[in-house]
Amino acid sequence: MILAGDIGGTHTRIALFELNQNRLNRLLDRVYPSRDYKSLDEIISLFVSNENINISAACFGIAGPVMHGKVSTPNLAWVVDALQLTKLLQVQAVWLINDLQAHASGIHDLDAADFIHLNTAAMGEGNAALIAAGTGLGEAGLYWDGIRHQPFACEGGHCDFAPRSDLETDLWRYLNKKFGRVS
Repeated sequence: MILAGDIGGTHTRIALFELNQNRLNRLLDRVYPSRDYKSLDEIISLFVSNENINISAACFGIAGPVMHGKVSTPNLAWVVDALQLTKLLQVQAVWLINDLQAHASGIHDLDAADFIHLNTAAMGEGNAALIAAGTGLGEAGLYWDGIRHQPFACEGGHCDFAPRSDLETDLWRYLNKKFGRVS
């Protein structure tokens, strides 16, 4: 059984998959309000104990930069540690990847009917980007390797706000006073 999750500032989605003829079949999934829990470990423990399952592998797409197997989530007071999750789940390894990198990794598994075209443009070779608005602004890049697009994580949604006019400067001052950092 493969445990996978999409970990965001608002919701944590956990699902159990089975590999069958090179396709992943989702067996069950649960959604948890992220802010109701102290950590991802707490949610994972609850999911595994409630479902009484044995896990062989696990991977979690997490909103935030993954550095050396750890993520300090930008929209939650969580530090997610792959090694700690590996011990909790008693598996050989747990992989943590950026959430939009995870989304971009699945693009090739979608059918044409899964897409909605916002404008008409010729599909072609070259780099691409994936953008998703959630609790924060998620971004991933896809570079063209000559055969297909390969995903990589970006954290452009966590950049600072740089005002370019008097009105934007007033907005920056207001937000800076209220939140301390304006992004």
